[in-house]
Amino acid sequence: MKNIGELIDVEAGKHQLQGNRVTVGVSTCGISAGAQPTLEKIQKADPAYLVDPVGCAGMCYNEPIVTVQTENDFYVYALAREEHAEKIISSLSERKPVEELLVASSLGEIDFYAKQKRLIMENCGKTNPQSIEQYAASGGFKGLGNALKTTPKNVIQQIKDAKLRGRGGAGFPTAVKWEFLAEKQGLKYLVCNGDEGDPGAFMNRTLLESDPFRVLEGMIIAAYATGCEKAFIYTRTEYPLAISTAQKAIKTLYEKKLLGEDILGVEGFTLDIKVMEGAGAFVCGEETALMNSVEGKRGYPMPRPPYPAQKGLWGHPTNINNVGTLAHVTTIMSKGAEYYAQFGSVKSRGTKIICLAGKINRPGVIEVPIGTPLKDIVYDIGGGVPEDTQLKGVQSGGPAGGCIPARLMDTPLDYETLQELGAIMGSGGLVVLNNQDCMVDVARYFMNFTRQESCGKCTPCREGTTRLLELLEKITNGAATKQDLRKIKKLSNFVVECSLCGLGQNAPNPILSTMNYFWGEYEKHVNEKTCEAGVCRNMINYKITEECVGCGNCARVCPVSAISGQLKEKHEINQKKCIKCGQCYENCAFSAIEKNA
Repeated sequence: MKNIGELIDVEAGKHQLQGNRVTVGVSTCGISAGAQPTLEKIQKADPAYLVDPVGCAGMCYNEPIVTVQTENDFYVYALAREEHAEKIISSLSERKPVEELLVASSLGEIDFYAKQKRLIMENCGKTNPQSIEQYAASGGFKGLGNALKTTPKNVIQQIKDAKLRGRGGAGFPTAVKWEFLAEKQGLKYLVCNGDEGDPGAFMNRTLLESDPFRVLEGMIIAAYATGCEKAFIYTRTEYPLAISTAQKAIKTLYEKKLLGEDILGVEGFTLDIKVMEGAGAFVCGEETALMNSVEGKRGYPMPRPPYPAQKGLWGHPTNINNVGTLAHVTTIMSKGAEYYAQFGSVKSRGTKIICLAGKINRPGVIEVPIGTPLKDIVYDIGGGVPEDTQLKGVQSGGPAGGCIPARLMDTPLDYETLQELGAIMGSGGLVVLNNQDCMVDVARYFMNFTRQESCGKCTPCREGTTRLLELLEKITNGAATKQDLRKIKKLSNFVVECSLCGLGQNAPNPILSTMNYFWGEYEKHVNEKTCEAGVCRNMINYKITEECVGCGNCARVCPVSAISGQLKEKHEINQKKCIKCGQCYENCAFSAIEKNA
């Protein structure tokens, strides 16, 4: 077996990482915040520094992020936009930090990282995702080398010893899947499932954009352990940067003879990998629907059995693992099952990548040991909810997940506990909710998403989600009765029990969990026709008070001309014409408009 050093210039990678270096985070979150012009301006300055585009460091709230490294200093800059590039360039020659942008002199000083354990995100935001030399210099391909030194059976045993569970949502033991496939003979396929469609979730995208070689190394190890010769990365076409980054990394691996025939000189070990783009259907995250999509068919889920390991792509045995799962495989084979198993809970070892979104001061991508209390994630890492608001709860698991109230924030982040509370781990989205959120409207939002994404194959999901959405809209419009509340519970349970696949079976979870923990809000919507959070439009009234000075600004911003009055005189709102858009309330400079729910 060849040594990695024979194929890759590891020393060049070490020199790049240890020398004078400027990094700019240009993953999707960085680019959307304006990082690309910052990068280009610094690159054109031609300083005596390597200017490196890197991936996402997780601190999405601080993008664009720039770091400056010298022999003696390290600076982390936040919100470093194009207009700040000149100051950063000047500081390089002066060897002084730009104080107005400076966040810390090391990542360890930043509260956001204090309670994280970055096992699979350790390179994110640090290495150039297109540099195989930097990846190898950071310990890359050590896991592959260790795997090829032993037998496929021993590799599977190490994954079993590490107690790795699938990170796609269900938490199925990875080694068990691999054992099923390894027993099969003939052509076998491996699929890396990167099709995440949950609102507020972008873990797979982050890994593929920021550290593609880690995911690909995990795929190569998985292929070796299970005997696969053909593999696909399946992701959605809405992820153009992740797709192009993965494709470039795959091309590099072929050039370095780490894909194709006789990988690392191991005779007979062959693997080909391609990227397959899906059209963005949420249901294609389900294994059987995903396989139909890869084959060029409509993304319909299929009854199981047969399971993919028995009959998968084009009728051949197939193993499907999530992006995160395969990244963990790389870590386990590199650092050992014993090291890996020291993190996490008894039933679920290791860490989980979580996307923090919603009403949170520090939104972003984090990695924490499984079992970390939700309160640590929300407060210590996420910085809590915005000032002058109160935490109401968190929504875990996306459209198939559920809401957990603030009083249960001691709950550990693990598969079993979340499921007991009516939520799920899911792919890893955690939406933080405060007292400005209406829980009935939250359930309506997710049900609307699920209804739109239903493939329509089975009646319980196709018709059931439509009727559930209608009932929720009736409640939020102030037109529901107590009978509707009984009806929505009964129909939710029917959809859970009778739907064909996981999308339909879990679709009512947001309804059932909010009804369980926030029943009072449903009652107020039905009995009192009020929405405490002031979210449900048809239950809101805007009134101009005596504080009005007659400036006329409210009338100018009203899209339906529902406000009238003379300049310097109190204005009035025509309630029949008002569409409850809130523009007048948000634009009043004198706080002279009341919002009554």
